[in-house]
Amino acid sequence: MIIFTIARTFVVSSALFLLSGASAHSIELNGAWANDPSICSKIFVQQNAKLVMTSDADNYGSGFVVDGNQVRGKIATCNIKSRKEEAGLVHLITSCSTDVALQTVQLSFKVDDDNRVTRIFPGAPEMSVSYSRCPTQ
Repeated sequence: MIIFTIARTFVVSSALFLLSGASAHSIELNGAWANDPSICSKIFVQQNAKLVMTSDADNYGSGFVVDGNQVRGKIATCNIKSRKEEAGLVHLITSCSTDVALQTVQLSFKVDDDNRVTRIFPGAPEMSVSYSRCPTQ
């Protein structure tokens, strides 16, 4: 009976440990991101209860909005088809549409901290763009 109680305690403890560890490492990308946080109000605006980029956003810098399974930029809207997290990196496979085309795009981000990410381009390590999370608008 004692062995059964110890085994049950071990199984329950292990399950709780694994569940708590899985949620602690999930990376939250939802929100607006800009290459310079001081320009957030110049490149994002609320429109129909959504954050969108202003018509002249590219005069100030670059950015994007992650809203659930959607990534919106100045020229494209992408639907996230799959997401993989590993060792501080987030890889998204997306289906993106512009005014003229539909294509599959891989977006990869190195997570610097909760409010900063760096977009990396697999196969071109010398290329990268840093983004900061904008304050909630």
